[in-house]
Amino acid sequence: MKTKTKLWIAIPLGLVLVVVVLGFVKARQFGTMMKAGEHFAPPPEAVSSAPVQAARWAASRQAIGTLVAVRGVTLGSEMPGLITEIDFDSGSSVRQGALMVKLDTSTEEAQLQAAKADEALARLNLERAQSLRKGESNSPADLDAAEARAKQAAAAVVNLQALIAKKYIRAPFDGRVAIRQVELGQVLSAGAPVASLQSVTPIHADFWFPQQALADLKLGQKARLKTDAFPKDSWEGQLTAINPEVDTATRNVKVRATFPNPDGRLRPGMYVNVEVLSNDQRRVLVIPVTSVLFAPYGDTVFLVDKKAGGDGKESLVAKQEFVRLGEKRGDFVEVLSGLEAGQTVVTSGAFKLRNGTALLVNNTLAPDAKLEPTPRER
Repeated sequence: MKTKTKLWIAIPLGLVLVVVVLGFVKARQFGTMMKAGEHFAPPPEAVSSAPVQAARWAASRQAIGTLVAVRGVTLGSEMPGLITEIDFDSGSSVRQGALMVKLDTSTEEAQLQAAKADEALARLNLERAQSLRKGESNSPADLDAAEARAKQAAAAVVNLQALIAKKYIRAPFDGRVAIRQVELGQVLSAGAPVASLQSVTPIHADFWFPQQALADLKLGQKARLKTDAFPKDSWEGQLTAINPEVDTATRNVKVRATFPNPDGRLRPGMYVNVEVLSNDQRRVLVIPVTSVLFAPYGDTVFLVDKKAGGDGKESLVAKQEFVRLGEKRGDFVEVLSGLEAGQTVVTSGAFKLRNGTALLVNNTLAPDAKLEPTPRER
């Protein structure tokens, strides 16, 4: 009985002793871990950097435009008729006055011969009437009737000649012909399209600017044009027209620039980028676009800042700053507020940073930012 009593007392005491020992061991482990955590520092993040630069940019405005022909029409016929001759090829260049399509004029030609015979007879009758009037062998009314008849016959000839001329469709100006829409032997109705004719040398570019730009726009101002169709080339031109009215729906004003196009590569209807240049220059602060973290609540950048450690040594850390951005050109963007010249911003790797993150700057493989970047062809 006494043995059982001692056993029931020893078992709880043993369990309590085991729990105390385990608690003591775990407490020492947690204490060691906490002390190690206090002195633990994550490894620095590898980033590239670039300085905030002060530069001078020529004042300019950019817009998206559409190319428009200086002159463009869809050729057609005023008169119906059968096509007997086509003297142009699709896509060819033609000169002003060149014959393009001829309609059948056989009926009008026959009528013209008859009208010319009537005109000749009416002229002879007029000459006789004038001769008789000199001898007072006829009345003034006979002479007047002969003169009227001669004028009517001459007018009939002119009318038929005009009708025949309308059946010769000619180019109204120099230009390039589009794909033709008629074929030889086709009966052409009045007003039916024959082909589009566009004058493309020079060529216009139409685009829109907000009304605030009106104070800076002047006729003759220089403009530069680029298009995705020819990414390596640009065209220099000038402003030739500024709309006198502002669109009431968008509060934008339509502007037109004219560009030389001697080789005809620029085509009406093409999408283009237009930059209107000014002789004035302004001082700006610029940073690479890759350094900006764009967000709905505000755009930010990370600065490369210096922080003194406990041992007196300085280390590089990230410091986040909100910025207000302006115009973008090439690989750079203008900073209106938030930064100062001489500061250094993180250009790559910023997405993994937060305030106070240790940095390791390595610009060996950093991309070279340019105002006019040229993509490398593979």
